[in-house]
Amino acid sequence: MSWKWEYAFGAEEAARTAPEDFLAAVSRCADELVRAAEALHVHGRAYEGIYPKGGDVIVSGGWFRYQIVVRSERVYVIHITYLGF
Repeated sequence: MSWKWEYAFGAEEAARTAPEDFLAAVSRCADELVRAAEALHVHGRAYEGIYPKGGDVIVSGGWFRYQIVVRSERVYVIHITYLGF
């Protein structure tokens, strides 16, 4: 599997201060997004269409925003917000 997810922009910095259980929830959801993107875009590097719209995902303790870049075979977590409840 060449598809992966990673933090981008300020999300990596925000992840340094977020609690482990919240980051684990973000990681689980991001893993699911990677599996879905890989199944939908089997030949990702040869993709020539319009990139799919990203979105927001609510997880326990907060939410995160993601963007899929098909030709790079990546799901980028571009923003995370920990709300603390």
